[in-house]
Amino acid sequence: MDDEEARRRFTAMYDAHRNQVWAYAAWMADRQSADDLVSDTFVVAWRRMSDIPEPALPWLLGVARNLVRELIRAEGRRGLLESELRKWAARAMTVNPDDTVTTRVDALRALASLGELDREVLILTAWHDLTPHEAALVLGVTPTAIRVRLHRARRRLRLALDTARCQSANGNVAAPMERQLAREGLPGER
Repeated sequence: MDDEEARRRFTAMYDAHRNQVWAYAAWMADRQSADDLVSDTFVVAWRRMSDIPEPALPWLLGVARNLVRELIRAEGRRGLLESELRKWAARAMTVNPDDTVTTRVDALRALASLGELDREVLILTAWHDLTPHEAALVLGVTPTAIRVRLHRARRRLRLALDTARCQSANGNVAAPMERQLAREGLPGER
């Protein structure tokens, strides 16, 4: 199949089945994720154009189903990570803390309080020891974008650590992080 024939077939397939794939994705996942799932489904279709049987709709819905399942697994892993971070922070708070444990509790509490994007970039660069360039490849963004996200995430982590230390030191639910974020005009969670 030459490029022009592939383009024509893809365009016809897209026009004929886009709405059906979107409806299926919205039903399986949610309306918010449906657009991304449709895009990803047709990216797979373009890459595997010669493998698509006639009629194409069942094959496209099978691809969309697999993508929904990947999305659900990813959300489950993300939820498990958040849950695990919160458990570590809660479990560590019940220990009779010395300086090392307090520092770890504060760090875990601060990390758990960050938004998902901030946690992700910090974990990739600090825990997995990836360079900004390598982290950019993982996340599918430019190295410059990673450096900016990393800078902002580190700043938010420092503020969250200050808050966690204040809470540990005097049991107070002081909010220096929220006050600082408000002063700088930065969103706390993204």
